Amino acid sequence: MDMYSSIRCRYENGESIRSISKSLGISRQTVKKYCEGDTHPEVRKTYERDPSVITSDISDFIKSCFASDEEEHLKKQKHTAKRIFDRLVEEKQFSGSYSSIRAAVNEIKAEFVVPQKSMVPLAYDPGEAIQVDWGEVTVYLNETKTKLYMFCARLCYSCDIFVQVYMAQNQESFLEAQQLMFDYFGGVSRRVIFDNAKVAVKEGFGIYAKPQDKYLSFSAHYAFSLDFCNPAKGNEKGLVENLVGYARRNFFVPVPKVSSLKNLNDKLIESCLKYRKNHKIESKAQTVNVLYEIEKKCLNDIPKYRYDTSKTAITNVDDFSTVKYEKNNYSVPVKYLRKQVTVKGYGNDISIMYRSNVIASYSRLYAHGKTKYDLSHYIGLLEEKPRSVFNAKPVRENVSKEFLDWGRILPGGNREMVKLLRLCVDYGEENILAIKNSLPSHIVPTVDIVRAHLSLPIDNSVIYINNEIEVATLDLSKYDRKYGVANQ
Repeated sequence: MDMYSSIRCRYENGESIRSISKSLGISRQTVKKYCEGDTHPEVRKTYERDPSVITSDISDFIKSCFASDEEEHLKKQKHTAKRIFDRLVEEKQFSGSYSSIRAAVNEIKAEFVVPQKSMVPLAYDPGEAIQVDWGEVTVYLNETKTKLYMFCARLCYSCDIFVQVYMAQNQESFLEAQQLMFDYFGGVSRRVIFDNAKVAVKEGFGIYAKPQDKYLSFSAHYAFSLDFCNPAKGNEKGLVENLVGYARRNFFVPVPKVSSLKNLNDKLIESCLKYRKNHKIESKAQTVNVLYEIEKKCLNDIPKYRYDTSKTAITNVDDFSTVKYEKNNYSVPVKYLRKQVTVKGYGNDISIMYRSNVIASYSRLYAHGKTKYDLSHYIGLLEEKPRSVFNAKPVRENVSKEFLDWGRILPGGNREMVKLLRLCVDYGEENILAIKNSLPSHIVPTVDIVRAHLSLPIDNSVIYINNEIEVATLDLSKYDRKYGVANQ
């Protein structure tokens, strides 16, 4: 640094580069480099080197992730560098560092980060509060692209999480989700922090909000106070706001393909348990699991009576053995025809009750003018009225075309088809079709053949009589003596 100072001072005083070089014994190139102050000895060129671990296969995988994001067109369910790294480790056995993937992602796709507004850091006592919120996600449900509503909850002290999805963001879903949330966390916090959505608030906002009557009843039973945020103030529940984004990126990327909401919710619980076991918040000294065990002891006990979170309606069974709930219909067994039943609508399910006994259950329909039929409800009626079997809606909407086509070629006609449907109800369509398809092509599979493969008695109207009839021997000597018949 003394040399640099001497060069700068002597050059500013008018001494030539040659003279400075000669007197200081250093090269003219060095003097020329520093004399005009265009650089500084402490300035070092930025080190640049392409990481060798980023092969063409890794680059192609990263690009494929972005391509799938573009194909889905979901702004809030996109791959992040962390998610791509996790997938590479899991799917490609990648052994490199996260920083190398992050650098590669930045090169492949520029990321624009909008700085957030400053927020006041908050601290919570164990068991003090839970923050809850909704978010939207998209999944493939039975191969159909479907928008779902994701309920997210987070304990404010330990940051443990709870995530479930529902078909609608209605009050019954909201209450059911919180009830399951308390079950999952193993207790009830003293406060629940939420925004001003209509499922919870009927008027006002923030400290002036008036809760919906049923939510007030629910909170009274579980003994927690309601804490509503101000409008457009997501920072007041920042923990759960971050969870909504985290869940989208980590639980819904790639877009899940599931057969039912129950399967998806079961997987989400597994993901939440994995998060609890392995995650650590950067700003906290201990893991989520350790902090959760501390907080769990501070949560209030869950009351023994299970609050009814459903939306309940009382209705009559019509002549088609169906009941109407909101805008859709659901079948019940025909023996309840014209009787009064109770329908309980939960977030994703429907239960129909008669005198406190559940007589039918369904996945809830969120449509207009749809009807769900259960074939087992009508099989007894079809056995009495077999002529209607091929036109009956419960049959057409519950069995496949292959099954119907098979029934039309049965030698016994409609009655044989009803018998086949009975086997379908008892053993499942897949099992019955598997037996049919296992037979040689030249054999017409009949009901008796199917029953034989199921090890059931053959249904046959022929009465078989045993040819060997045992005849008892009679002693006729008393008869002879009575009537004076001589012994021969």
